[in-house]
Amino acid sequence: MSVISRAPVLAPFGVRSFRFQWPADLLASWAFEMEGVILGWFVLVSTGSVLALALFGSLQFLGTLISPVFGMAGDRIGNRNLLCIMRGTYVVVASVLAVLFLADVATPLAVFVLATVMGLVRPSDITMRNLLVGETMPTELLMRAMSVSRTTADSARIIGALSGAGLVAALGSGPAYLAVCAVYAMSLALTFNVGIRRLRVLGEEAVQASPLAALKAGFAYVWATPDVRAATILAFLMNFAAYPIISSLLPYVAKDIYGMGQTGLGWLVASFSAGALLGSIVLSLQGARIRAARTMLVFAVIWFTLNLAFSWIRLPQWGMALLFVSGFAQSFCMIPMAVLLLRTTDPAFRGRVMGVRMLAVYGMPLGILLSGPLVEHLGYSITGSLYSLVGAGVTLAIALRCKRYLWDPHAPANMR
Repeated sequence: MSVISRAPVLAPFGVRSFRFQWPADLLASWAFEMEGVILGWFVLVSTGSVLALALFGSLQFLGTLISPVFGMAGDRIGNRNLLCIMRGTYVVVASVLAVLFLADVATPLAVFVLATVMGLVRPSDITMRNLLVGETMPTELLMRAMSVSRTTADSARIIGALSGAGLVAALGSGPAYLAVCAVYAMSLALTFNVGIRRLRVLGEEAVQASPLAALKAGFAYVWATPDVRAATILAFLMNFAAYPIISSLLPYVAKDIYGMGQTGLGWLVASFSAGALLGSIVLSLQGARIRAARTMLVFAVIWFTLNLAFSWIRLPQWGMALLFVSGFAQSFCMIPMAVLLLRTTDPAFRGRVMGVRMLAVYGMPLGILLSGPLVEHLGYSITGSLYSLVGAGVTLAIALRCKRYLWDPHAPANMR
């Protein structure tokens, strides 16, 4: 604790809940990335189809359609309890997949079915993490805590991607999936100790309306609050036009453009994640000085510009360098966005607003599904260029439309 008090970046760890939540989230993110590399490569190799890969990637975000329900359920039964149920589901599904791979009876159909189950639950994991940070962390530590929390996903993408590819190459899919099961189980065990003691009362218990009425109230609140509405629309745009270029299509880039194998794919994922990790660390140190809404908009445009350049790169070394810088820009866009939503939203609506925010993630499977046929007919470079130009243009339109709420330094969304 003396070390924590001397290092400001470690201040969030002074909260007991966060000392359990951070490693629990880290392990869950690690397992997500290992699983994504193992299954994504299996689908691509066993089907030989970029359309199948795009469909598989979209299934992982199916649950975004019901994410407001998760937010509302967290308000009612407790975010920690809901997160434990979700992570218990991961253990069960991963165990089934491990048995299939060990018995050498895994098929693309079985993987698609189980990916659908995971896709109903996993998209809301980050929402629950953010809500737990929001309800257990003092306001003055929120930007720093969100930045440190984000390092769990960023660092796990590096370790998880490389370890997932390495384990499959060395041991095969079955033993690799046993490791995934073990990591999920450890994450669940730590999650049981998260969020037990709150530092402040947020008012979620005041929500007594029927589920349908509560859900409608959440949507109405988002639409009636200009800065929240703009951030939610921008979140959809980033998921639709930015993430597909550097996430689910990376197996295609590694195999068909760079001529790389599983290990090369792992390095591509790790490059983006290393940049994102650096961005999270910088924000954890300096985040209290930035204006959230302004930073979100500026780095959204920068991110789209970097994606445009990446779409035309044919040398893996340059591709990795651009992915690193893109990851850095991603952190400076998405972390301030999350802080904006948590800071400006009425605490009684926070769970439902973050649930509606998760609906924006559905932009990713839509973007992935559209990118599949576009890549096959137009090529990766043209597809990436279209996505990036449309994304940058819409971002500028949002900035101009909501200038009063997102660019004014005295607006609540820009308060330091």
